[in-house]
Amino acid sequence: MLSSEEFVRYARQLMVADLGDEAQEAFRAATVAIVGLGGLGCPAALYLATAGIGKLILMDRDLVELGNLHRQVLYRDEDISKPKAEIAAQRLQALNPHIRCEAVVERVDSQELAAYLGEVDLVLDCTDNLDSRLEISRACVAFQKPLVSAAAIGWEGQLICLRLDRRSSPCLACVLRTGNGGPPMDCSTLGVVGPVLGIMGSMQATQALRILAEIGDDASTWMHRYDGRSGHWFSSRIEPSPQCTVCNPHAD
Repeated sequence: MLSSEEFVRYARQLMVADLGDEAQEAFRAATVAIVGLGGLGCPAALYLATAGIGKLILMDRDLVELGNLHRQVLYRDEDISKPKAEIAAQRLQALNPHIRCEAVVERVDSQELAAYLGEVDLVLDCTDNLDSRLEISRACVAFQKPLVSAAAIGWEGQLICLRLDRRSSPCLACVLRTGNGGPPMDCSTLGVVGPVLGIMGSMQATQALRILAEIGDDASTWMHRYDGRSGHWFSSRIEPSPQCTVCNPHAD
């Protein structure tokens, strides 16, 4: 049962028709892993922390750099050369004392992630390279955990929610096979507009709340793309690939 302080803290959230006490208690009981605490992970973590997600596992081996500060909104100048995961955990814990944050300061591959997936309800992929994304997806397939993945480059962003807890869902390897992989995933060479990362990270948090509160019809998988120049969204449906050797055990 929610405490009186929690009722006050989450009052505007509790008023939303699809939410209420039951959804808030589900948030409090949930554990979410956020892999990557950069331009996507910072806003996603902020909104999940303030929404009352009970435990956040924050995974990133990188240190804060001066070049991060235009888009990674959890960090300050005094954080430079300190581990992102540890700084993020401190800031989020101070922001909401009702939640718990665990910092994991090391490279997260599929084996490392597997050590945490038993206690996790869903995973947010906020990384910035394709190899890491595929490893995360592979681990979520193995443990049947929902995965919310996003990326951004320049003025463009993409978002996909993979219900890997259901047999009918494609995995990230299926998405790449169909040619719907979206924009290149390396802002270190091509640059990125900070607010576009904020939009995509916020959308990841929104999708996570929808999954945890069991809101909406997730029978189909859609890739959502955002064009910051025009302000327009585009969506395309993604189907599981029968040739995918990651999520289809019968594929050759």
